[in-house]
Amino acid sequence: MTRKLEQRYPRIDAFDFPAGKVLRGKYEILTHLGAGWEGEVYLIRELSTGIERTAKFFFPQRNVRDRAAIFYAKKLHKLRQCPMVIQYYAQDTVNHLGVPITFLISEFVEGELLSSFLQRQPKRRLSPFQAVHLLHALAAGIESIHQLGEYHGDLHTDNIMVQRYGLGFELKLLDMFHWGAPRAEHIHDDVIDLVRLFYDALGGAKHYARQPIEVKAICSGLKRSLILKKFKTAGQLRAYLETMQWG
Repeated sequence: MTRKLEQRYPRIDAFDFPAGKVLRGKYEILTHLGAGWEGEVYLIRELSTGIERTAKFFFPQRNVRDRAAIFYAKKLHKLRQCPMVIQYYAQDTVNHLGVPITFLISEFVEGELLSSFLQRQPKRRLSPFQAVHLLHALAAGIESIHQLGEYHGDLHTDNIMVQRYGLGFELKLLDMFHWGAPRAEHIHDDVIDLVRLFYDALGGAKHYARQPIEVKAICSGLKRSLILKKFKTAGQLRAYLETMQWG
């Protein structure tokens, strides 16, 4: 049914808004930030205040009857108290090529993508100590989402922003995904993604054999059943990291 509905809507795979374009007399396009399955994200300036915001524009065929935009906005609002979640502000519509396009306005987060941050590190990976701090920050952030009965759905290094790092990390999630109503399986998928991020931040398979036993105890060889036997939620993973013993 969803595919049939999508086919009735105009197909747009890229907006290509140029810098300087003004939308609805209120927002100026500054630059393109990224794109995904649902749409594109731009940095915009609110003309009345001069404040920079982020705007996510939904492809019409991916946002039938505004379902994706409404679902996304409601999810961000529900999670507004979660420190890692970007704050949602408003929904608006702009006419593009004769087609009404829905976009959501949220806070603009400055920082560096985790993928770029890792590439800048010595040998393009973190030490075990740094990686554990990264994992702890991620687990604590996702825990607050899980506590509200929600999930992320697609954690990876290109949708996590590093705002600050040192002894610990300050992070933001750049996107939230949804594959239907929350289920235990979604929570488990988030946990698996967290462990995979940790594994990759340490250098992946090439360096795994030389990692300390404490690291291997967390990664569990990336075997889903073994990971979930230890950590069924991000909260359990966070608690484990806070009490783990180093040899």
